[in-house]
Amino acid sequence: LKYVSPAGHRILTFFLYLSDVEEGGETYFNKLDLAVKPKKGKALVWPSVRDDNPTYWDARMFHEAKDVIKGKKMAANHWIHMNDYHTPNDWGCTGSFT
Repeated sequence: LKYVSPAGHRILTFFLYLSDVEEGGETYFNKLDLAVKPKKGKALVWPSVRDDNPTYWDARMFHEAKDVIKGKKMAANHWIHMNDYHTPNDWGCTGSFT
């Protein structure tokens, strides 16, 4: 799946678990059949684009947050973009200053 924006692709995701979860709340990567249990202080880093062509999303990295059954899930994430993110973000939805 090809996607282009002024900021470029989100090339990496950094995801930090800020709490333990008693049951559920895994980050589940569907195509890899991989579930990561939340644990306070644990961090995940994954690529969002393909190595052979970073203008295409890597479908293997599509993921979802499973429902928390018991406890509370708190986390923080940071997206690393290929290009300058701040300037296009300041432009808003139009992509220009006018």
